[in-house]
Amino acid sequence: MTLPLPHPALQAADPELAALVGAEEQLQADTLRLIPSENYVSRAVLEASGTVLQNKYSEGYAGRRYYEGQQNIDQVERLAVARAKALFGVEHANVQPYSGSPANLAVYLAFAEPGDTVMGMALPMGGHLTHGWGVSATGRWFRGVQYGVRQDTGLIDFDEVRELALKERPKIIFCGGTALPRTIDFAAFADIAQESGAVLVADVAHIAGLIAGGAHPSPVPHADVVSTTTHKTLRGPRGAMLMSREEHAKAIDKAVFPGLQGGPHNQTTAAIAVALHEAAQPSFRDYAHAVVANARALAEELLARGFDLVSGGTDNHLILMDLTPKNVPGKVAAKALDRAGIVVNYNTVPYDPRKPFDPSGVRIGTPSLTSRGLGTQHMAAVAEWIDRGVTAAGTGDEDALAAIRAEVAELMAAFPAPGLS
Repeated sequence: MTLPLPHPALQAADPELAALVGAEEQLQADTLRLIPSENYVSRAVLEASGTVLQNKYSEGYAGRRYYEGQQNIDQVERLAVARAKALFGVEHANVQPYSGSPANLAVYLAFAEPGDTVMGMALPMGGHLTHGWGVSATGRWFRGVQYGVRQDTGLIDFDEVRELALKERPKIIFCGGTALPRTIDFAAFADIAQESGAVLVADVAHIAGLIAGGAHPSPVPHADVVSTTTHKTLRGPRGAMLMSREEHAKAIDKAVFPGLQGGPHNQTTAAIAVALHEAAQPSFRDYAHAVVANARALAEELLARGFDLVSGGTDNHLILMDLTPKNVPGKVAAKALDRAGIVVNYNTVPYDPRKPFDPSGVRIGTPSLTSRGLGTQHMAAVAEWIDRGVTAAGTGDEDALAAIRAEVAELMAAFPAPGLS
């Protein structure tokens, strides 16, 4: 299908850039997006992101700014904060972090000193760079120790986590990650953090929308701090939030500003407020549960076609496939699937013998397709396309990939994407 040009001012001012935006809109409309950290935002979120709030500088917090003319900005930020507190049931929320990594860095600034020991899941096991991994600033400025998952089950061994925490006595323990297909046991992490004297930080960037929609347990009763992006399953703009108990509010706020940032991006704050309002609606709960149902159905269909799934399946929005039994490297499969109109990312799997830039796995998820309205009845077709695409990747059959792309585009045309013209 061909989309109209929805950006007349951009088209007039910069046709070259407008053409690139249009091409991306076309790509997002025509392809099956299975990257679990991506989604579609509503038109309302897009509009809020492009308002005149872009024109304002607002260093400080509502009622305590270093610039005048903040009468409306303060109300926007207070609205976003109030909605975050109500939706997640937290005592304190900071909506100013620019993205997830700076939000996590603010946690270090609030609770640790350079050289202190911190603990998180190892990146190859499904963790995040900012949880103390060596190539990140958090692993260079702090002493990072990592836990993983069992090789036989793909699940976290909490006896091992406890043993490591009591031995290393970290200042901060992170739970959560980027490639975890199973429910996070926040209570178990909280017990370990309390016993070892650590601050527990739940990084729920991937599953915040599932938590808001009641499709995943909440960390709020257990964690000292909750860090999250505002896109992914939450379907907001590219921003972040830090939520905490009231006792940590001052430390968190001071770490964000003036510790790490200047003025917040007010247009993003407004879009976060819109997304939080949308997430409080009954329809969002339906969406969140549908994301999980679709992921579980897709996992079952993939297992039936002989795919090896890390941990044997999924409890959330994410599936991690080890393609070693298919004799196709993850990068080769991901690039072939992209040519077939199926957008995924290649990814390491636990205990991967291959290098991170050429790993054994592929990571997929169901948020985007669920936002378009696809249901469990469509997951057999999705699994079949993936199966055919991976097979074609191994044999170099470009005709097969082209055939899949046509079939994908036909289904996508029947389920228009939110936010696109």
